[in-house]
Amino acid sequence: MSRIPFSPVTINWTLTFRCNFNCRHCYSRPEKAPELPTEQVKEIMAKVAKYKVPFINYGGGEPLLRSDLFELTSYATCLGFNVSMNTNGFLMTREKAALAGESGFKTVGISIDSTRPEVHDDFRNIKGSHKKAVSAAKFLKEQGVRLTISSVICRINHTEFEDLVRQARDLGAEQISLHNYKCAGMGFTNKDELDLSPAEWKEFYLKAIALREKATDIRISMDDPITATIHKAPEQAIVKGSTCGKLSLNIRANGDVTPCGFIPVVIGNLLTDDLKDLWDHSNVLEKMRNKKPKEKCLTCKHYEDCLGGCTARAYATTGDFNSPDPHCWVAK
Repeated sequence: MSRIPFSPVTINWTLTFRCNFNCRHCYSRPEKAPELPTEQVKEIMAKVAKYKVPFINYGGGEPLLRSDLFELTSYATCLGFNVSMNTNGFLMTREKAALAGESGFKTVGISIDSTRPEVHDDFRNIKGSHKKAVSAAKFLKEQGVRLTISSVICRINHTEFEDLVRQARDLGAEQISLHNYKCAGMGFTNKDELDLSPAEWKEFYLKAIALREKATDIRISMDDPITATIHKAPEQAIVKGSTCGKLSLNIRANGDVTPCGFIPVVIGNLLTDDLKDLWDHSNVLEKMRNKKPKEKCLTCKHYEDCLGGCTARAYATTGDFNSPDPHCWVAK
């Protein structure tokens, strides 16, 4: 049984949908929404702080395109938030890395999807992006900012993930996140080219979990609930299945709230709505927290642990929260 906390543990915040990249898997590229000015973002931060949410993570879009990014982070830090962000790194300079440390960032994640520069650059559609990402990582380490590396696992790198881990270790990262491919936005458009088959996902996770269990000098994280079919979740895990809508919420650039950045279903807007009221009474969140097995999940012995896998992928491909995750390899 999932134990839903009093309020979200993490707010994933898309401060802007603007981006200097055009990545082939991007969930947010098709999204459009006006950006809130600095004072309204601070207003929402103060409202969220009332409920003791510990973590804010900036995604996007590219956070470094916000000229007030470090001002907002200083304010959020003063409110008690642990602030992190994910960035493509292209705009990170030594000076901005210093500002990241001074403003209070607890960690900064740099996206690197291949150890081969030409493969990363092609995936991100920007020549020289791999070189810039590596430089960004070095700048952050120079300034003493905790570094993580984020890699989207897909067709371009699923057999080379050990090299990604090695690269992250060489850059001095404390953690590498091996993100499962999402079928949202451009990720849906390009899924036939970039996504893996269920059998390939199983092969990847078997190897990745084995590597994670041996690693002692770097944390290897994976955020895919279908791994419960091959590796039982720790007993102390707060929730089972997808964490979106159970441990986290997403705020869009205009203040709209969605369960997840990959699930474009608006449940309210924090300029006018109360976070706790949405958290406790949203019908959409209630459905996500109480999924019902369908199709092959009806007879699957793993369902009570994985709860149908990734809700975002199921919704993106079928329009139904309860459908089985299309990545699932367990036979009917």
